[in-house]
Amino acid sequence: MEQKKEDNGEAIASSMLELSKLKVPVIAIVIGEGSSGGALALGVGNKVIMLENAIYSILSPEGYASILWKDASRTKEAAEKMKLTAKDLYELKIIDQIIKEPKGEEEESFLKVVKSLKKEIQKTMEEMKHKSPEVIVEERYQKFRNMGEYKFI
Repeated sequence: MEQKKEDNGEAIASSMLELSKLKVPVIAIVIGEGSSGGALALGVGNKVIMLENAIYSILSPEGYASILWKDASRTKEAAEKMKLTAKDLYELKIIDQIIKEPKGEEEESFLKVVKSLKKEIQKTMEEMKHKSPEVIVEERYQKFRNMGEYKFI
């Protein structure tokens, strides 16, 4: 049986609600392409880390171009407007940390990324280990409520 879009939206909202109530630190890591409604749930973290070359949005650039301009060929323009790169999202305070990725695809580059991620996770856990569950939940809530940039026109 095919799941309806309304069910997907409810599942995403439920996931976000449950994540927001966890009494332990939540660390979200974007390692590739997070471009669906489900990517929203990653934002409900005490810390959101993103690899330098990853992208993170609720919709793919192709989907955005198709909806906005009815023209999927405008993908590059859509990607620029969407601000979905690690640099853009860091500047908008959507993510907290960017992990640099060395050039190349060899195992040595992969191990450097893994080492950087491990270091950041350990640092975050060390910072949070003395916080009460209530403080962890409240900090996560405040972070989520204050992320992004809003412009009133």
